[in-house]
Order: sequence, then structure tokens, then C-alpha cells
Amino acid sequence: MGNRKKYLKNIKKIVIKIGSSSLTSKAGGLDKVGMKRFVNEVSSLIKRGMEVIIVTSGAIAAGLESLNIKKKPEDITLLQAAASIGQVELMRLYSNLFLKSGLKIGQILLTHEDTTRREQYLNIKNTIKNLIGLNIVPVINENDSVAVDEIKFGDNDQLAALVAILAESDILIILTDIDGMYDKNPRIYSDAKLISYIDKINEDIEKAAGGIGSTYGIGGMESKIKAAKICSFSGIKTIIANSRRKNILNKIIAGEDVGTFFAPQTVKKIKSIKKWIAFGMKTKGGIVIDRGAEEAVLNKGKSILAVGVVKVDGKFNKGDTLKVFSLDSKLIAKGISNFSSEDIEKIKGKNRDKILSEFDTSMCSEVIHRDCLVVFKE
Repeated sequence: MGNRKKYLKNIKKIVIKIGSSSLTSKAGGLDKVGMKRFVNEVSSLIKRGMEVIIVTSGAIAAGLESLNIKKKPEDITLLQAAASIGQVELMRLYSNLFLKSGLKIGQILLTHEDTTRREQYLNIKNTIKNLIGLNIVPVINENDSVAVDEIKFGDNDQLAALVAILAESDILIILTDIDGMYDKNPRIYSDAKLISYIDKINEDIEKAAGGIGSTYGIGGMESKIKAAKICSFSGIKTIIANSRRKNILNKIIAGEDVGTFFAPQTVKKIKSIKKWIAFGMKTKGGIVIDRGAEEAVLNKGKSILAVGVVKVDGKFNKGDTLKVFSLDSKLIAKGISNFSSEDIEKIKGKNRDKILSEFDTSMCSEVIHRDCLVVFKE
């Protein structure tokens, strides 16, 4: 059992992700009583001098309620329309509730594509920073009215992790409709036990994260564990807890034994640009490297050279982000390619002398330079 209190001293900046299951009532539509309680708790933290960023779900549920549709449809275009209508209703309710505490909100709608360009990524970061500086609560949601993939798979968990990285948050709090991470699905097994503290997310933890979702949400516990893993890698603490528990946010910050706490990786500080490469950018392809290159990358801090590349996957351009795999198909890194897939095919497996004999010096650069390479060590 770890000591979470040591990690919860001097918490200043908090990202709170609240899921669809926490924002909707059993009858469908928004749970206005629950939202009022949530906003009051957030307002209490802000009045204590903390900076809070909210990543919210609920737009689709609000839209379906407005359209008087009782059951969530499968038609993507109808879901997009519901999200468009519901986003207005959701923000109106947040705005009215926060105004009662003397606070204003600022809306930010994002998709994963918005983070793939470095300049735009930094603009989002600056917008969040400026809103907080103006004492305005940033309320962020996926742009479900246009982002088809996000409706299918996102449920905002990974978006919340990315926002936590963007904002350089101290902690990510994921509020859902169960008490935290269990050793097995508590809705199926009566003897399931809550895991209070997780030092490292290993294969056993990932296997235990069964598909626990809600009527309106898509992401289950697997999605939340992935978000916690992203934050842990980036040195950010994560807690998954039950939004229905009274005064849950204050209890979390006080270090009480509620929910499931995920300890951050603290061995090595990850540079901001490498966090962006790892999680802010979508990968466009991949390469497979040999054992020698794998050893050089994992243990010697080296760049990836053409001589160590044995296979190219997909079509991509110079400047795209690639996944780097070992010979046994293990993802070991991500990085920005100095070459197109076509050019890497020409030079893979060749040393510098061989490349020079066939091409000019421009083809002798590293395939991925170390400064643009993020290594995932177990």
C-alpha cells in the first residue's frame, strides 16, 4: 500500500474529467442536481486558491434530452446533431451554476487533430493559461459534432490526459460512476475488491480493467487506465473516483483513502516537446528496428540510424510521427521522421558508406534524431 499523501502536498493545478455517467440521470438527460453539487465542489477548490480545468462529457446526452430521444441511437450523424444541440445546453447549465459562485467559464472544443500541429498545440496551452489567469474556469469537451472517431472511442479520458499534459497539471482526477479500479468487474463479481493504490500500471492491471461503461459514455475502465498511464509517464498523478460521493474532490485533495490513486513516474522528467510527440501527435506509420538498434535506443541514448531499420510500415512523409517497434513487435518509442517512407525503404539496413555510395549526403541523416524521439521503458 503506497502513501498517496506524499504526492498530494502543495497541489495547485487540477484537471478534472467528469464522465457521461456522472452527468446523466437514470431517466436520461442531464442530472442537474448532481451537476450543481459538482460545480459547488469545484468552486470550493478554486476559492482555496487552486486552478481547476474541467474536461466534461454530456453533450450528446443533453442533446438527446432536448430532442426527446430516449435511447442513444447508433446513427453517427444523429449523434453529431445531438452533440451540437447538447453542447449549447451543457455550457448554459455550467455557466449558470458557476455564476452563482461568482465564477465565469470559457468553452474550448477540441479534437485530437487540433493537437497534431505544434503551433496549434501551444496555442491551446496558452488559451488555457490565459483563461486561468483571468480567473475563468476552462471547460473543455471533444468536438463531438464533427469528430466521428471521438464519438466512437474517446469518452474524453485520453483528451483529459492530454489536457493535463498541456496545462502542466499536478493531478488528473477522473470522476465516474464507480468507486475506482477493482481487481475485477464489480458489476459482475460480488467479491471484487477496490484497488486503492497503484504504483505502476502493468499487464495485470490492464487485464483487470474490464469494459465498464455507461449508457451514454463509450469509454470504460480500460480507457481510464490508458489515461492514467499517459499521465504517469508524464509525471502527473491520477485518481479515479466516484462522482456521487459527497465532497469527493476535497477528500481527494486531503489525501483520504478514496478511489484509486496512480503514482506518477518520477525517475526522469520528460520534456514538454517529447510529451507532445508521445501523446499530442497522431502517428502516420511505423518502423521496425533490429536488436542492435533497440539496445542503442533503450540503453545508450542513441538516435535511430538507417542501418538498424529492418521494416517500414505504412505511407508517411518527412516530419510525420512514427511508432518504433522491436523485432518482437513491442512498441518501444515514438518519434518524428527525417525521411518519407519511400526514402527509408531505399536506405534501410545500409550503413553510412553504402548510403553515400548510392545517394548524396542528405540521405545520411538519422532516421529519427534522439531529440525528437520518445522512448517508452517498462
